[in-house]
Amino acid sequence: MEITRDDVLRCAALAHLSLREEEIEPMREAMGRMLTHAASLDELPLDQVEPMLAGMGLDLPRREDEPRDGFTQAQALGNAPAQDRGHFVVPKVL
Repeated sequence: MEITRDDVLRCAALAHLSLREEEIEPMREAMGRMLTHAASLDELPLDQVEPMLAGMGLDLPRREDEPRDGFTQAQALGNAPAQDRGHFVVPKVL
């Protein structure tokens, strides 16, 4: 699949990336290689392969869920760069 300069710039805009002029051509080539590789997966003979509903069917190791002591409020806030009345102070995001 041929990737154009406009394709790269559109993807960069969607990902909120700013590309310098010298980065556009290498990005175009890399995107082309990725899509070529993805398209090559269509050629694999997978007709006889059963779909997997889960991983390899192996049980994951688990530990017992036992209650244990946690941090005190003073310990939790001990390394906080800013705190106010027993709470973490973080920058506003909206």
